[in-house]
Amino acid sequence: MIGNVIRGLASFCIAIALAQGAAAGPLPAAVEQALQRAHVPADALVVVVQDASALTPRLSWQARVPVNPASLMKLLTTYAALDLLGPSWTWNTPVWLQGRIEDGVLDGDLVIKGSGDPKLVMERMWLLLRRVQQLGVREIRGDIVLDRSAFSVPDLAPGDFDGEPLRAYNVQPDALLLNYKSVQLTFTPDMLLGRAIVSMEPPLGGVMVDASVALSSAPCDDWRAAMGADFSEPSRIRFLGGYPSVCGEKRWVLAYVDPMTYNTRAIAGLWAEMGGRLRGIVRDGTAPAHLKPSFELTSPTLAETVRDINKFSNNLMAQQLFLTLGLVVRNEGTPEAARAVLHQWVEQRLGEAPSDVVIDNGSGLSRDSRISAHTLAKLLLHAWSSPVMPELASSLPVTGLDGTLRRSRAQQGRAHLKTGSLRDVAGIAGYVLANSGRRYVLVAVINHPNANAARAVLDALVQWTSFDGAPPAATASRP
Repeated sequence: MIGNVIRGLASFCIAIALAQGAAAGPLPAAVEQALQRAHVPADALVVVVQDASALTPRLSWQARVPVNPASLMKLLTTYAALDLLGPSWTWNTPVWLQGRIEDGVLDGDLVIKGSGDPKLVMERMWLLLRRVQQLGVREIRGDIVLDRSAFSVPDLAPGDFDGEPLRAYNVQPDALLLNYKSVQLTFTPDMLLGRAIVSMEPPLGGVMVDASVALSSAPCDDWRAAMGADFSEPSRIRFLGGYPSVCGEKRWVLAYVDPMTYNTRAIAGLWAEMGGRLRGIVRDGTAPAHLKPSFELTSPTLAETVRDINKFSNNLMAQQLFLTLGLVVRNEGTPEAARAVLHQWVEQRLGEAPSDVVIDNGSGLSRDSRISAHTLAKLLLHAWSSPVMPELASSLPVTGLDGTLRRSRAQQGRAHLKTGSLRDVAGIAGYVLANSGRRYVLVAVINHPNANAARAVLDALVQWTSFDGAPPAATASRP
């Protein structure tokens, strides 16, 4: 009871502080100079910088203007999930062996039901099928049935967002998401043979891949294009060009060209590679409604999953988590239910229903998402005093060290910041440790065609914050 009162007072103080701080000073000179060099007007930038323990922001620039946050929207999704589900929450994938097992033969079906686990990667697929074999099954006389009914999502083509259907980030969510519906091609040069050996993981049933590709003397700057890869046939991957020998071993991760058949091909291919036999087929179907599963595969914890989402800005994992919130909280694995959960959660945590929040898919891979720097800063300030602050803060990339900030030119190791990037969006949001020992919330977003040429603006803001605010340039502040 006392804890709820304290959290309520903290939220009230945060609301007052940000309401009072609509104009806390002009942009720093270094930021204005970086904007000019990038040919980006100041109107394209929104910023809030506030000491996590202060009542007023040190810097507030167009803070209430709704902007497209790109992947900064993942902060809302991951913080809500940690708060609602808890850091130790896990996904469970139940498995049924339907039938008698005798002499290594299952006289019936193997049924696998998805619940949205975003980390059913190849290694964990192998563990699931290995457990089946440990229960005595080497041959399945029936079918392998995949239940994907936990999620109901629009049937979108993977290239709808940006015309790049083979980009792994464009894979659509699935209740039974196997290995991100992606393949990894590995190219290993063999100088004696004059060819690069090609291998594919996971093995996909019915898919042939050229075993090798000729080596070439081309430079390694655009090695993917140099190979002339042909992905036009779902059952065949060809290479019509050459692999630059100077590249050494390289890996290429891409979405499978026919995502609707990926699950069936991946399960069939891996089961066969493990020595298993299947008399029937791999198909979609329905799991038993009232029969206890033979076993369940448990995912890594939510805290580990959130770390992967935020450190590497994984859009697909964020969308899986987004739909999971709808499934767990409202018993509906739909975008509509997930949006309702997040809107209600924001209203409860901030004590108001912000009109500037537009939620699309929870990942920020959207042209329609909107949020203001004001609201995002309020969420980060609220998170700073929440029980899940350590898990959320540690999930953010560290400047100059890891994740999407590994190449950041900002002061190394001084900030934990989520990054956001689209064709015309660049942003950062998170926590900065200043020289004084103070911890600041920093939110900065640029919406402009030159946004990604203005990264120096964001670095300048991190630097300014880490020095507790350089003397501002003598320009008029903007409410």
